[in-house]
Amino acid sequence: MFERFTRDARSTVTGAVAEARQARAAAVTEEHLLLSLLALGALDPLGVDGATVAADLAAARRRGGMSRADEEALAGLGIDLTEIVSRIEETHGEGALAAPAPRRRTLGASLRSALGRDQPDGGGSRHVPFAEGSKKVLEQSLRIALGRGDKHIGTLHLLLALLSRPGTVSEVLTDHGITYATAETRLAA
Repeated sequence: MFERFTRDARSTVTGAVAEARQARAAAVTEEHLLLSLLALGALDPLGVDGATVAADLAAARRRGGMSRADEEALAGLGIDLTEIVSRIEETHGEGALAAPAPRRRTLGASLRSALGRDQPDGGGSRHVPFAEGSKKVLEQSLRIALGRGDKHIGTLHLLLALLSRPGTVSEVLTDHGITYATAETRLAA
């Protein structure tokens, strides 16, 4: 599938891996794909303020990744998500729900450490797997490209795939006026 990716789409995927490494995340998520698209300027023609989108993603992460739909569902049960987040942060510190999952130390890393051969970049070249959601985005980008009759997968297809999936990333983009239809119309030209 990756042979169909344009240079910019490949840069987006490698940028997402870099975003995940920088965040010390256990896996590359849909959020990392979006942050990479923003960093590459793929959403600039849509007038998106990358800093604001990144801040909104961070706020969602602080809520433990809960979307507004999740928050509304909990509110319907009489549960105030803001109150829960506040109490957790009082006990465990600010951003406790946003903390990356602890990484397991692999046998290879343990041996390198024991032999004094730790990676000088602090493990920056470690393998970061793709989360199920981000894998689905990559698969969906192929389906979108094929459906549009495009021979290659570009950043537009990746963005449309992100927008086609429910969750925090598409919700944040929609909050900034970027829907599937607007992205398709304004970027396909």
